[in-house]
Amino acid sequence: MGMRQHLGRTLLTLWTSLAAAESALTADLRESLQIHGFAAQAAIKTSNNRWFGPSDGTSFDFTEIGLNASFRPLPRLLLAGQILSRRAGAMADGTPAVDFALADVELWASPEHRAGLRLGRLKNPLGLYNETRDIPFTHPGIFLPQVVYFDRVRNLVLATDGAGLYGAITTPVGNLALNLLHGQAVVDENVEWTYLNTGFPGDLQPDGNSWLASLWFRSPAERLKLGLSGAILDLRFHPDHSAPYSPGAGTVSIHYWIASAQYSAQTWTLTAEYAGEPLQWRDFGAFPPDRSIRTEGYYVQGTWRPYPPVELMLRYQEGFADRRDRDGRDAEASTNGLIPHYTLFSRIAGVGIRWDITPHWMVRADYERHQGTFILSTRENRDPGRLAEHWDMLGLQLVFRF
Repeated sequence: MGMRQHLGRTLLTLWTSLAAAESALTADLRESLQIHGFAAQAAIKTSNNRWFGPSDGTSFDFTEIGLNASFRPLPRLLLAGQILSRRAGAMADGTPAVDFALADVELWASPEHRAGLRLGRLKNPLGLYNETRDIPFTHPGIFLPQVVYFDRVRNLVLATDGAGLYGAITTPVGNLALNLLHGQAVVDENVEWTYLNTGFPGDLQPDGNSWLASLWFRSPAERLKLGLSGAILDLRFHPDHSAPYSPGAGTVSIHYWIASAQYSAQTWTLTAEYAGEPLQWRDFGAFPPDRSIRTEGYYVQGTWRPYPPVELMLRYQEGFADRRDRDGRDAEASTNGLIPHYTLFSRIAGVGIRWDITPHWMVRADYERHQGTFILSTRENRDPGRLAEHWDMLGLQLVFRF
């Protein structure tokens, strides 16, 4: 079945099922229950390297189909969740999975104060975009800035299975909001490929629970947003001892934090974020050896809305696997050229245009000029010697929502 046929049949099935369900609902239940969904299909072309499928030819392997619902059975209890089918080249095969599923209990509410508790698979409160990254209409481009919001470890960054407390205080000068979250990280095979550079026999799993926190200030009308957010977690590798070779039962320690700033005017928005990620590998044996590095990334982005349906975007971003070796020359020398220096950094300039055709349909186009391949998935690009340092990416995306 072709991709357009698959997408069309899926949308028709969703639409028919929801229409039938809605007609059977009582008026009170319709008021408490909300059901929404979306579907997105992209075409990606790169001059070299692979990005979400065989893009060096032209890839149609980036597809997202999501269905989400929220239900308020009691005034202070909200139930919400989303199921997503996501194809992303070699990183995701389209198998439906639970993106988030939570119960939100409001413990205290007044005009000036609000506090509550969330339980379930919770969105991680990281940066400006992570909590809405699974909905294409909320993106400032087809892809989020990759040096901060890594798609190669999307599930690890997106959500945590656990419990979270939140609170907010409203004052005449603005709103102050705090989130605390504790639970198990969501780990898949892409995480192992990213932090161990390959898929060894065995499993990389959470080692204990992770902690996440965010603190946000928002001015009246939310023109200015300032935030600091972060996560602390450990991952332990459980080797397959029956395999010919496997690393030892080592641990990867991750400290990930983002500083965020955004200012919005009537027709334009300026955004900047910086992410730091101290990493430590321990007890794996000869490979990967014990070491500590600090990954970092930052971007500056401007969007302009000259007409209500049209948005233009300009973005520049830089990311480094090791801030002490920003050009990768030390790593290349220490491995006798086995690791090319340009695989350890990315410098990306990009432009984009978005057109909201109707409230339900949106189309966008992005172009990026890359130097370096730090953002690429090693699962899709397994031979670093075949990567090109300078490359271009052109993306087109069509999105539908209801």
